[in-house]
Amino acid sequence: MTLPKLMILGTHNKKKCGELRGLLIPLGIELKSLAEVVTPLTVDETGTTFIDNARLKASQQAVHLNEWTIGEDSGLCVPALGGAPGIYSARYSGPEATDARNNAKLLEDLAEFDGPQRAAYYISTIALADPSGKIHVEAEGRCWGRILRSLRGEGGFGYDPMFEIVEYHLTFAELGAAVKSVLSHRARALEKFIRGLRKL
Repeated sequence: MTLPKLMILGTHNKKKCGELRGLLIPLGIELKSLAEVVTPLTVDETGTTFIDNARLKASQQAVHLNEWTIGEDSGLCVPALGGAPGIYSARYSGPEATDARNNAKLLEDLAEFDGPQRAAYYISTIALADPSGKIHVEAEGRCWGRILRSLRGEGGFGYDPMFEIVEYHLTFAELGAAVKSVLSHRARALEKFIRGLRKL
């Protein structure tokens, strides 16, 4: 199979697009975000898992735009909370959720938990669909850590200031971009995704 010269990343997030764009250049593939295309589709994330939502974002957007499209879905899971926030990570504290409110709710929900019960992992899933909506490549990456009782660090976003990488004694918000680009769930998913593309 010949890979297309252009792919669309189903997000308006410039950071995500920039990260993946650099990995696709050696394959001769140009990447555009939804911010760079005309009339992108708003996809309802009705899946029950992260990969379900990644597939929906990829396939529905690909058919709508008639372009190869990459869908990505990610979030934070705490096993002691039954996997929450999970697929609701972005709106954990309700329809008007903000990072601050989500963080506050998670701290509250974990208030009675200690030690291993505060273990958590970030997960990133990626799917690639052709213009007919058929999925050709899927990948998943995880990064384990633990949830602290207070926020530390100014970098990152979302739950990063309370998500500590135990071996480093630093939160995602404290880790430098170079280290995070190797350790993160998204970096691990992207590595598998690129391997999948090369096989195509």
